[in-house]
Amino acid sequence: MSKVFIIGLPRTGTTSISVALLEMGLSVAHTAFTKKAFELADAVSDAPCFSDYKQLDQLFPNSKFIYLSRKMERWLPSISMLLDKMAPHLAPKTGKFSPILKRSFHHTFSPTLPLSSDELMVCYRRHELGVQAYFKGRDDLLTIDVSEPGSLLQIKQFLGMPIAGDVDFPKLNAGRQVTAWKEYKHPNKINSHQAGVEHKKYFDYVLADEHK
Repeated sequence: MSKVFIIGLPRTGTTSISVALLEMGLSVAHTAFTKKAFELADAVSDAPCFSDYKQLDQLFPNSKFIYLSRKMERWLPSISMLLDKMAPHLAPKTGKFSPILKRSFHHTFSPTLPLSSDELMVCYRRHELGVQAYFKGRDDLLTIDVSEPGSLLQIKQFLGMPIAGDVDFPKLNAGRQVTAWKEYKHPNKINSHQAGVEHKKYFDYVLADEHK
């Protein structure tokens, strides 16, 4: 079952692209923490896709991947703000977030937050280089910056979707806004914690520790 996976880091436009894909008629999960959520969604963005793209590539052959880039001077203050807010809930033992969400952030960033700007730059570059190396020579990865003119048009062409309509992304989650996805109403939204026959079970793979 092929899918579309958005594998850019948080604060690179994952909400904007998720809303755009909804408007194209796809069912979308902005974060997905159960097998059932992945089964139901045509497209999945954010955690755990940015940490698990290699495993998802094996689980869902012939899928397409979209990497979101963002200028460092814009990404750093935005991700710092987000991680400051999330840090208490990402704590390995006491954090209230989903274990899959915590694992995804710990793997890509660090179990110990917050991080300095220099440390965050290292995380961004490590992730970017990992994506580039893994998809080298393949035609199933698109890299875009959602703030660039025509970026939505590139996605429509990449996915073989009708070109009519907007060619640029809606500006969502700008500044300190981090809840636009929850507030956006659409029948094609998929619950991140959707239960199935295995209740809220996730996949059984284990991520390699790339920090050692």
